[in-house]
Amino acid sequence: MTPTLCFFSGAELLEGPIFDTENNLLYFVSIFDCLVYCYNPTTKEMLSVKLEAPVSCIFLSEKKKVFVSAKNGFFKIDFNTLEKEFAFQIDIDNAVRYNDGIKDSFGRFIIGTMGYPEVIDNIGKVYSYHEGKYKTIIKNTTISNGLAFSLDYKYLYFIDTPTKKVAKYLYNINNGETEFDSYVIEFRGESSPDGMCMDKDGMLWIAEWGGACISKWNPLTGNKIDELKLPCINVTSCCFDNNDNLYVTTAISEEDNNPIAGGLYYIELNSI
Repeated sequence: MTPTLCFFSGAELLEGPIFDTENNLLYFVSIFDCLVYCYNPTTKEMLSVKLEAPVSCIFLSEKKKVFVSAKNGFFKIDFNTLEKEFAFQIDIDNAVRYNDGIKDSFGRFIIGTMGYPEVIDNIGKVYSYHEGKYKTIIKNTTISNGLAFSLDYKYLYFIDTPTKKVAKYLYNINNGETEFDSYVIEFRGESSPDGMCMDKDGMLWIAEWGGACISKWNPLTGNKIDELKLPCINVTSCCFDNNDNLYVTTAISEEDNNPIAGGLYYIELNSI
């Protein structure tokens, strides 16, 4: 299970990997380069589209078509033509930018914010957007990061990184409302939880900023199950492909002169 470097561009901060299982495509972003990538693991083709402001996360739409959140709004990108167009904006504070996001089974865009260009305590929120309307579903966050739904969509797991905890919210799929339930995981070491994803067994895989690893947790017990080491200190997020293997994004670190920090890695967990 040795991580393989499959893309490197010298980026400061790669984030937001999401795998299109229907079309076998990986999408991810380079936040401060304002770049959105589409990677074909079969052909090794890498496409990119540049926006005019920092980008954060991707929502799948159609084959080679996605929505992307940027500081100045959401854009629709067509990787068939490499064209982009403004789609919509949520009325967010000027001192924040979007960060991690996820789509629920109803088609709602769930996305959090954080202070930008400076981190500001409790300025962030988590929004729900659908068909031209939006609402706040989580308030007073600082660095809104990992979001993952339970397999039955009854619960939304959420990371506000400075808390070093994973919170569980009751989630009403009919109206998109949330209600805080409990904290289910707590990080007690020096690293902090960043992005995360859920596997087919309902286990959470969490990228550890400052921890050089992806850790696997049982959200029902709060127990840590496993840990996969990465050659970079700052691990930002992860997602599974069609073969239940992991793509992992990383970022550079001021404490580490690693020449391949900020790359995209692949970890084969299962024999294909």
